[in-house]
Amino acid sequence: MTVNPVREVEHEITVRAAASDVFRLIAEVENWPNVFPPSVYVDHVERTGDRERIRIWATANGEAKSWTSRRELDRTALRITFAQEVSSPPVSMMSGTWIAEPLDDGSTRLRLLHTYRAVDDDPAGLEWIDKAVERNSRSELASLKASIESITEHAELTHSFVDSVLVDGAAADMYDFVNEAHLWTERLPHVAAVKLTEDTPGLQVLRMDTLTKDGSSHTTESVRVCFPRHKIAYKQTTLPALMSLHTGYWLFEEGADGVTTASSQHTVRINEANIAKILGPAAGVDEARAFIREVLGTNSRATLDQAKRYAEARR
Repeated sequence: MTVNPVREVEHEITVRAAASDVFRLIAEVENWPNVFPPSVYVDHVERTGDRERIRIWATANGEAKSWTSRRELDRTALRITFAQEVSSPPVSMMSGTWIAEPLDDGSTRLRLLHTYRAVDDDPAGLEWIDKAVERNSRSELASLKASIESITEHAELTHSFVDSVLVDGAAADMYDFVNEAHLWTERLPHVAAVKLTEDTPGLQVLRMDTLTKDGSSHTTESVRVCFPRHKIAYKQTTLPALMSLHTGYWLFEEGADGVTTASSQHTVRINEANIAKILGPAAGVDEARAFIREVLGTNSRATLDQAKRYAEARR
């Protein structure tokens, strides 16, 4: 019996929100890293009306991948069709559709359709894609449901903030300091151990042990997307217990006068179930927000300050 080399699969979930809100969140790709667990960073390559090309960096079966997709938005039918323009092996072709269907009770039936094929119709490659699509589709739909329902019911659990410094030095040198994370144990007192892998140029996996003020440490792992001399975007894939989401970026903007504004941005979602266990029974969301802001901000400012010294010394 010959196995059909082209797969067509569908997944769905019911979301407790209006179909228009569900459609909007999927359409706004800049929010994807905060909504979909596999998504690390998404950027527009070009956009004309409701047709666009987007570049996506994401994880699949534990591996970091990148591809370019074309999308077309049908705002009346609440449908978004997509097709990978440049796929990453073992995928040779991938397309699909998001469909947001309003239900009578005000909720939404969200359907996600995929059609795909493996390079050279390799059965092992097809099996790899099957697993990735199954895992990512279920994860994406569940996370989208949780995110939209959290936005409407528990907006206080999501928190974003930025720390910045002015540097009398080049953006390229600031970028190099952050990009060269394999040297952080030598350069940053709060980093106890670090492992950096970069199998694809500009796409890194960073695992490190970070020290807090009380001397304790926690282990995190992030996927980082690097845009030389300008920006490093990341998403933590191994998180501290107090957070269910942590995304962010390092941004380096050099002015005509040679002064660089270097910024560290964070977006976190608090894991409310772990607040009492981590901060004590009297703590609530406000205490968790303040604690996370202090811990992440302290480490970011320490990194920015060390990078500033590095860049200014090289001027």
